[in-house]
Amino acid sequence: MKRLHVHVSVSNLDDSVAFYTGLFAVEPTVLKPDYAKWMLDDPRVNFAISTRSAKAGLDHLGVQVDSDDELAEVHERLEPMKAGVKAEMGTACCYAKSDKYWVTDPQGIAWETFHSLESIPVYGTGDEDGGDGAACCAPTTAAETETEGSCCAPAPASKNTTGACC
Repeated sequence: MKRLHVHVSVSNLDDSVAFYTGLFAVEPTVLKPDYAKWMLDDPRVNFAISTRSAKAGLDHLGVQVDSDDELAEVHERLEPMKAGVKAEMGTACCYAKSDKYWVTDPQGIAWETFHSLESIPVYGTGDEDGGDGAACCAPTTAAETETEGSCCAPAPASKNTTGACC
């Protein structure tokens, strides 16, 4: 079964957690000093917020799947579109280890399709060594990143940025 994923960058996590907890009428399933996530069943959505991006607002959208087969199915639908699909297998990001594919839609919105494999105790790969996690979900080249402050998605080649993650 697939679940819509929405990630919003926020400037004040506490205020945003209070707002979305009220909106969804449930506490976050994951709450960290810089990140919160609600795994909702009504509507079926993985809704996440974080303070990791330099710019507040929509960070990216996505589709979370429950199996490798479902991830392969979504990937097969994306490949023929020639949309520049970027694979990240076994990546550590947003307190989870996941296999994922990134693509940017015609409007420039980053879409992540992913299968979460397990929870991890850090935001991303940089955190284990005391870093800020800025390397998590980072595409291979800076030109592939979405917007300043975001590392989670490919973008039009005209953008050259670096920054934080999911």
